[in-house]
Amino acid sequence: MYLITGGAGFIGSNIAAALAARKTQIAIADTLGSAEKWRNIAELSLEAIVPPAEIFEFLEERKKSITSIIHMGAISSTTEQDADLIVHTNFTLSQRLWNFCVQNNVPFIYASSAATYGGGEHDFEDKFTAEYLAKLRPLNAYGWSKHLFDRWALAQTEHRNIPPQWAGLKFFNVYGPRELHKGSQASVVSHIYPIAKKNEPCRLFKSCNSEYADGWQLRDFVWVGDCVRITLWLLDNLKVSGLFNVGSGEARSFYDLAKNVYLALGKEPKIEYADMPEALRAKYQYYTKANMEKLRKAGYDLPATGLEDGIRMYVEELEKE
Repeated sequence: MYLITGGAGFIGSNIAAALAARKTQIAIADTLGSAEKWRNIAELSLEAIVPPAEIFEFLEERKKSITSIIHMGAISSTTEQDADLIVHTNFTLSQRLWNFCVQNNVPFIYASSAATYGGGEHDFEDKFTAEYLAKLRPLNAYGWSKHLFDRWALAQTEHRNIPPQWAGLKFFNVYGPRELHKGSQASVVSHIYPIAKKNEPCRLFKSCNSEYADGWQLRDFVWVGDCVRITLWLLDNLKVSGLFNVGSGEARSFYDLAKNVYLALGKEPKIEYADMPEALRAKYQYYTKANMEKLRKAGYDLPATGLEDGIRMYVEELEKE
């Protein structure tokens, strides 16, 4: 049985759906709340839905039947201000899950983030040494908490205090189905879609960096299906461990992204620009691009989904709702 923390969330529920298609047993640890998050898992057959506060009790009872833990659960908001809550959820809980996996010989895959790279001053390399990680300066508490656990996990390898497999996945800008419950933290594609659907102009941030024109801030946008395929590949290749970038390997502009949402709807792009909020300016990433060499060298050879194809598929899914 696979346990997916954050299994009703964006990436977690897409992984759960892919594992369900394999006819595997799945348990989810998550908080559903009173919104529409439950719809992400509505069609799945599940062994259990575990409240996060009861996760270790559940694991103790089922430890002999756990195949892998896929830890996607986190406070992922880049604007969350409660650092104590972030540390408890993103760092301390992750440590406890790691130690359970060590003690019970269970593979462990977890979500890291491209937010760990900060402003990209040291590029987006995937040669993850302690020395390289020590140079990185995340721009917000979320990115810092993920970075903290990456560094801790890497340190465990020096003492062989590791699960039989461990993989930290540094997700870049993920977009795709099952993310609408995230509200303001959902992808830019999801926010532009209803505007483009009404044939109205969308707004992108103006640039506060002279090296980038308005709307031409660059990101590595990655289709959620690619994130799922990489996760499943790791589950099928238990000898592969380490920290890995998970992106498309391309840097594309927000202009390109917005334009392709309109084109996927058969409409002429209408793009305007608005001032970037003052509070965001000092914490804004102008460029991200995943170096995918480490994952490729490990044997993963499926091509990344291009931005145009990914947006087209996502719009087709949104049109069904």
